[in-house]
Amino acid sequence: MERKNEKLIAAFAKTLQARRKKLGLSQEELAFRTDLSMSYISLLETKNRQPTLTVIAALANELELSATDLMREVEANIS
Repeated sequence: MERKNEKLIAAFAKTLQARRKKLGLSQEELAFRTDLSMSYISLLETKNRQPTLTVIAALANELELSATDLMREVEANIS
């Protein structure tokens, strides 16, 4: 099994950034709300890191989605 799926990582990055901007949140504010670093949010949005399940759950909560709905949006953005 491929451990690094470039299309999935790119779709997550696109979805995260779009949802964050839609809610009017800066990377700094999202980082504060999720207890993550701003640099980590940036790395996620630039396709340089893959989130853990714990991170997905924290991000989804602050993006006003369930983890399931966040991943549905990610799947819809896979090209």
